Amino acid sequence: MHELSIALRVVAVAAEEAARYDGARVVAVHLALGPLSGTVPEALATAFEFARADSPLAAARLVIEETPIAVHCPRCREDADVESILHLRCPRCGTPTAEVVSGRELEITSLELEEPP
Repeated sequence: MHELSIALRVVAVAAEEAARYDGARVVAVHLALGPLSGTVPEALATAFEFARADSPLAAARLVIEETPIAVHCPRCREDADVESILHLRCPRCGTPTAEVVSGRELEITSLELEEPP
């Protein structure tokens, strides 16, 4: 399960960033996750529970914000969400496109920090 290695890295990055703020406690880690990232949200959430144990993030929660798959239409010259990777065409005009502009995300978007007591 590669989600565990991802979760361990998320915990390490979040702990490192929190340390920059005089030992602030991480309350929550917000993560953008696209369907094309190759990561299963439920598996990542479970892996995060294991990864945070015995770490500075032991009480932190993981907030997964799933991003849609979006493509750029060469005809309309606009970005639009598509329902799946099987439908890589503009939903407005039907033009096929392979230019995926969103859906591959796997990134920490923000941390909720609390000052140390």
